[in-house]
Parts: sequence; C-alpha cells; structure tokens
Amino acid sequence: MTDSDRYSDAWIERPSTYFERRPPTFKCPAAPRSHYLHMPDGCRLAVDIFLPCMQDGQTATGTFPTLVIFTPYNRRFDLKQPGAEPSPNTAIYRDMFVPRGYALVVVDVRGTGASFGTRDSMRSPRERDDSYEVAQWVSSQDWCNGAIGSTGISYLGAAACFFASTGHPAIKAIAPLFGISDLYSEQLYPGGMLSRVWVEAYDDLMAALDHANRGLASRFAYFNDPSFNGPAPVDDDNDAVALNDALIAHRDNFRLKELAPELLYREKPLSYDEHIDSSSFSPYRYVDLIPPDVAVYSVSGWYDGAGYANGAISRFLSLPNRDKHLLLGPWDHGARTNISPWRDRAGAAFCMYGELLRFFDRHLLGMHAEAAREAPVHYYSVHDDRWHSAQTWPPEHAIEKLWLDESEQLCATPPSASPSDPKPARDIQVRFDWSSGQNTRYERLGAKSVDHYYADWKQREQQLAGFSTAPLPRDLPLVGHVVANLHLAASQSDCALFLYLSEITEDGEFHYITEALIRARHRKVVASPENYTTTWPFHSFSEDDAENLTPGVPEWIRFAFLPIAWTLKAGSRLRLSIAGADQEHFPQVPPGRPPRLSITLGGENGSHIEMPVATGQAPAN
Repeated sequence: MTDSDRYSDAWIERPSTYFERRPPTFKCPAAPRSHYLHMPDGCRLAVDIFLPCMQDGQTATGTFPTLVIFTPYNRRFDLKQPGAEPSPNTAIYRDMFVPRGYALVVVDVRGTGASFGTRDSMRSPRERDDSYEVAQWVSSQDWCNGAIGSTGISYLGAAACFFASTGHPAIKAIAPLFGISDLYSEQLYPGGMLSRVWVEAYDDLMAALDHANRGLASRFAYFNDPSFNGPAPVDDDNDAVALNDALIAHRDNFRLKELAPELLYREKPLSYDEHIDSSSFSPYRYVDLIPPDVAVYSVSGWYDGAGYANGAISRFLSLPNRDKHLLLGPWDHGARTNISPWRDRAGAAFCMYGELLRFFDRHLLGMHAEAAREAPVHYYSVHDDRWHSAQTWPPEHAIEKLWLDESEQLCATPPSASPSDPKPARDIQVRFDWSSGQNTRYERLGAKSVDHYYADWKQREQQLAGFSTAPLPRDLPLVGHVVANLHLAASQSDCALFLYLSEITEDGEFHYITEALIRARHRKVVASPENYTTTWPFHSFSEDDAENLTPGVPEWIRFAFLPIAWTLKAGSRLRLSIAGADQEHFPQVPPGRPPRLSITLGGENGSHIEMPVATGQAPAN
C-alpha cells in the first residue's frame, strides 16, 4: 500500500489536490544573492536570498512572504564542477516555494558553513538571539511583505521553534518537520541512556562539515557528492579570505562526545556555566514564548528517531495557539522511507509539500481560509494503510489491558497467584551482546539511509523472553502510547529495560511495531510541566528524582512505548518481548554486570500493558 493522500477521505481537500491547483507562476533565480549579516556582537552570518524571477530571468517586482531557514549543514556548497545540487539541505524549499511567490532566506547558523563564530552547544541560546536579528533584517527589506515563516527537517525544524519563540511580530507561521522538542529524552539520552549512534555519528558529521573535511564527509550519504568543495563563500568574498577565516574559527566548535557527559541529567546546569542546561537547547523551554497568533504545524513519523514523534505531540499539546496542527505518518526521520512492511514501493508518496504550501499560503498570503475547516490532526495507521483525521491527540480510544502469565501468554484477564506459588515470576538473565540490529530507527539519526526497517527482526526477537496473545479474533487498531507496567526485581542496583511490540502474522512473519526503553534509576513518574504536556507517563530524568533499586526487592516501573498507529489484523498475534541491553545503540547498565531480572506474574502485582485501542476510526473498506 502507499502513503499517498490521493484517495483518502481524511481531508476535506486533499493536499495533493491543493498542490495541483497551485502551479508555479515564477521561476527560481539561477543563483542566490549572498552576503553577510552583522550580529550585535560583531559575528557575521552568511545568508542566501532567493527571490522569485519572471520567465525572462529578471527578478520579479513587488513584495513576497518570506521563509527563513536556519541550518548548520551548509546553506550551499561550493562545487568543483557544475551539475550537482549545491544546496542538498534546502533545495526542496527553494524549488517548492520560490516559484510560487515566496522569498527564501537560508542562514548558516553561527559557527557553521561560511558564518563566523563558534558553536558552544546544540542550538545555543546565542543562535536564538541571532534569529531575532535575522527576522528584523528580513522584515525591513523592500522585497518582504512583512510576513515571515520558517520550516525545515530535524535541526532546521527545532530552529524554527526557536525562531518563533523570539516573539518577533513579523513571524506568522512555522512548520517544524521531524524536529525535537526535548534534546535530552528524544535525542541524547532516550530513556535516560546515552544514544551511542547519534552522539558518535553527529559528532563526526559536524566535524566533517565545520572543518570542510571532504574525506570524513564522504562517509555520509547526503554529503558525499565528489563535486562538493566545502561551504560556498558569499558573493563579495571572491578570494574566499573571509570563508577561510570562518573555517579556522570553527575548529573551536564544541564536540558532542565531550559535551554529552555534561548533560547526564535533564535540566542540570553545566559544570562550567550555571545558566545553561539541556533545556537551553530544547524548544520546550521556550514554547510559552511563542505568541498565540503564530500558526504551528508539527510533523513527525512513527520511526522518527528515538522519540521525535513525542516531541511533535508534546508541542501540539502544550501550545495554547489558536491555529495548531499535527501530522504523523508512516515515516522515518525526514520521511525518507515509508516504514510499513506492506508499502507499495511503486506507489505515489504523500504530498507533504502540498500540505505545507497550503499551510503557509493561508498564514503568510491570506489565501484559502477554508482550510481552517480541516481537522487539526491527521495520522496514518500502518497495516490498516489509511489516513485518519482527529480533533485532538490521542484520538478517541479505549484502554485494554493485557497481563503477562506463566505460560508466556498475554491474557485479557489477570492471572491469579496460586496458593503453592503466591508470587510467580519470570526470571530473565540479561545478555549484553543482544542488539536490535543495524536497520533500526536509530541508524537514520546517524545519517544512514535505511530502506527496509528491521528486516531480520524475527531472528533477533526470538532470542528474547516474550509473551504472546492468542490469534486475535478481530482487528486491533492501536493508536497512541502503549504503557508498560512491570513489577520486577533486579539483581543489581540499576538496569536497563527494552520492551518491544511485534505483530506475528498468520504466515509466521514477525513485524516490529514499536519499543519502550528506560533506565531503572529514572523510573519515578511525576506530573509533566505546563510547557511539556504529555498524555503518557512523564519521567523528569532529574538528578533529584534518580534513585537506584534495592537488589532483589521488586518495584513497579511504569513507562510508555514510543507512539504508534498500527492495526493488527484478525488472526495475527501481538507479542511483547523484553531485553536488558541493545549493544549497537546504548551502553551497558550497569557496565560489566548483566543483571538478572525477575518479573512478577499474577496477583495484585501482576505485570501488564495498557493498550490504547481506537474507537472512533471508521472500519477499513
């Protein structure tokens, strides 16, 4: 099946239909204008400006709404020879919006590309201050109509949130695509454990780009074009003297491998700067500073990294803004792959940029006000292979519980403790050499292109302890966050828990659905703050709330799976599997001491999962 919206009834007007009736009326310029903007502290930022052109190549007259994109991945590459795309990170926005009457400004954030300065962290607060100055400059240009928006994937999407939080009155709409809200739990320390793939790969990627190291950059599929010759200088830097000076300054940029240990706990200040912590780099810190009249469209996918979908959902729930939208699709990070095992490779893809065009047309051009009648939430259900609409998140649902029992079944009724064994348990000896593989949701965060996710899942999953339902008598449409409630004891004072849900189809195939992970010392559940609204158990990951286990003493550990919309088919079985390590992606907990876990089964402390089962979805045709 395809993720195309073309035959969906989830929209009043489908994005693809809108896109078809909004053809280009201008051309893109052959090359952008480019120069430096001076920040108040003297730092110079390199910017590219693309203005709509007439068919004869002359710049169009008049004023235009402007999209501003902030990137650390080179706004444009200098090319050794013509023919390659010099702006692989932003070309899609140029080609989509400029011919349709938008100006586009692309900024190398300080310490990257051809910009001066150094980076002292991810999305440094100094970058947020810079973005206000950029908005001030853009809104004063004679080609800007006074309305500014921002969008972009990943870092660019989070930067759009920072941009809006400056409160500049010209900023009217943002569309953060696959962008985090919380650096700590969604990117750096998911479940309280260091994301090894992301930290190591991102560190190498930024060193390659910041230092114009083409040998190192060749390891990354998106930046390995042999035509690339480092960042492009601005127009009046013909001899690249300024560019070379900027690159020298970039040698002092932070290294993520060295910064990460300073961020061991969420919102704990850096040892060398009491004013900076993990929230300083996270959009949720500033969500209440986004003016309520700014429209926000949050987009993510079910396999979007280690929790980016949580960020999109939390942003949607936390914002009081009058015009906010949420789109959740069957995608990995950046929607490079439809993750459904049943996808039609030849089918048309979802018209993402038609949907974004309609959003910005409405809020920056004042067009098509009827779009306000569309539902604020759209999501795609895997194996149901359908788009659905909803008025809120999570959609209408009922909670159904399944209990773990001694026969390795997931049961709809809680098993009773027997008189001979009043505290039955399932013992699991953790193996630190187990891994979920090399084609997982985490590899995409390391800039690896994955086409077929969890292709060897059956072989890997069968090495784990697991519990399965009987064949389902009806379709089971999961939508939202499944929650695990485990009553367990560990032989060590700390442990890691990795839970996986799979669909075992009638033909015996195993399909990974989603996962949950937590470091046990971060098990405390607290109320989520107002600027970080969740509908799933919230863990502070703070040093004050961290507490080791008492070895051998069972405790409740309650934590959520990453969100999903997935319809298990009648005749399939749902399987829950349990691990205490994922060696390819996370460190050992505790190092060199694989714990033995004892999970309580039955009785008042029986371990179970809570499943959100959709009740408002129309049945598939």
